[in-house]
Amino acid sequence: MIWLILAGAVSGVISGMGIGGGAILIPVLTVFFDINQHVAQCANLYFFVPTAIAALVVHIKRHAVDFKTALPIICFGLAGAAGGAYLAAALSTGILRKVFGIFLALMGLYQFFGGKKRAGGRQDEHKF
Repeated sequence: MIWLILAGAVSGVISGMGIGGGAILIPVLTVFFDINQHVAQCANLYFFVPTAIAALVVHIKRHAVDFKTALPIICFGLAGAAGGAYLAAALSTGILRKVFGIFLALMGLYQFFGGKKRAGGRQDEHKF
């Protein structure tokens, strides 16, 4: 039980930073607790809603949200989420686990090698 609490806390901190707690939570649930990939991803979705709301409130209070930019992202993100949910439900657990693992590996490589840099060598910072 303590490991679930710790996984939730670490995932919450990462979610609050805007990174996405599922990168921690889903592997912990599937590897250490032998939970089915579909169930782990569903648990992550339940976890995401309250943590996203808490982070959004903090970011809005700090005037760090550009609603004009966020609105089209939200609209198309909702459509993509619906399509992704149908796709995930149609995939076998093994394939879904591999797709998620490949996604995490690619994102890790992208972050490791620095992504896009601005003039002066600084990372791009985005305000939404």
